[in-house]
Amino acid sequence: MKRFIQTIVLALLLLPNLANAQQEMGPVGPTWSFPVVYNYDEEVTWYFDLSTTQFAMGEDIYIWIWSPSEPDAGNWENSSDFAKLTYVSGMTWKFTLTPTLYFSMTPEAIAGSAGFWFRLKDDAGTKQSDVANIAYTPFSSFYTANELIRAYPTAPSIDKGLSILFNANLAPGFEGATSVHMHSGLNNWDLQVQYQSWIPEVVLKTKLKELGNGFYKMDLVPKEYFAAPDGYIMQNMNFLFVKDDWASTTPDQVLNAAEYVPPPPPVFSFFPQQISKRDFLGIIRTNNEPGIIKLLYTVTAGATQITGEINGSMTEIKGFVNLPTALQNVNATEIHVLVKDNTDRTISDTTIPLKTLD
Repeated sequence: MKRFIQTIVLALLLLPNLANAQQEMGPVGPTWSFPVVYNYDEEVTWYFDLSTTQFAMGEDIYIWIWSPSEPDAGNWENSSDFAKLTYVSGMTWKFTLTPTLYFSMTPEAIAGSAGFWFRLKDDAGTKQSDVANIAYTPFSSFYTANELIRAYPTAPSIDKGLSILFNANLAPGFEGATSVHMHSGLNNWDLQVQYQSWIPEVVLKTKLKELGNGFYKMDLVPKEYFAAPDGYIMQNMNFLFVKDDWASTTPDQVLNAAEYVPPPPPVFSFFPQQISKRDFLGIIRTNNEPGIIKLLYTVTAGATQITGEINGSMTEIKGFVNLPTALQNVNATEIHVLVKDNTDRTISDTTIPLKTLD
């Protein structure tokens, strides 16, 4: 707590021209980083959500950071180009740096500091955000945790960063590995990025970063990594790690997604509720499972059979069976209706009474 108070006091002391009016732009919104976890000597991109501020969309914004050091000291009224954020979209900006280089400090010195404390501002320093902090997630405990895999976060989102740590010392057959690669997929291997050791760009994409002493890390954003289409719902991520050219593999691993909301259950029905052989039989199924886009029906009335198919989408499959034409000369009091989907799974197997005509 004492260090925190000292940091805030230092920020106030360092602010130039406090007597001059400043336009207060409000608190910085959520911040995050990619990679999710990183060493201080590793390149990282910080992201800033400024929807909680009065900054304008796309405005030129600079970072003035004083802890763990002050790289742009003395330039409050004319920020250096290296302190400029990059506009992403909407109300999101980003800033890429390698902490040890940007702050001219060792990893140990950064770790011993008060953390990353800053304001965001315009070039001339006439606008400023509230004091804010970039949180840092240490992961050194993994080195002694006796865990094969650890993920940050443990339940990933499709459009957010994911870091997966791997302790190859606990994986039989990984001794002396020259490289480690990820073979993976989303939703029980529905979308895959296969490790193909004969394709250079795939080798590079799937390669884990070596942290030393048998420890590795993979950083990715699932939507980008797997080229998932817009609207794709991530339920889980399946993966295994591979030594060299498939010399050895880990057991299959799975991470369940954070924000997966199960879709509503499928609903199937016939309509109208009462039919005669002069009516069209309506068949409808909504909220279909992924890949279910067709219904195949067989309607039996005595010795007469009517077969056909109805095409649709995951949202709705809807169609009609022409009973009047098929049953005009058939004497029947009921019909048997068998409905299957395009995977040959039975959806309905039922008998429907036919209303007696006057």
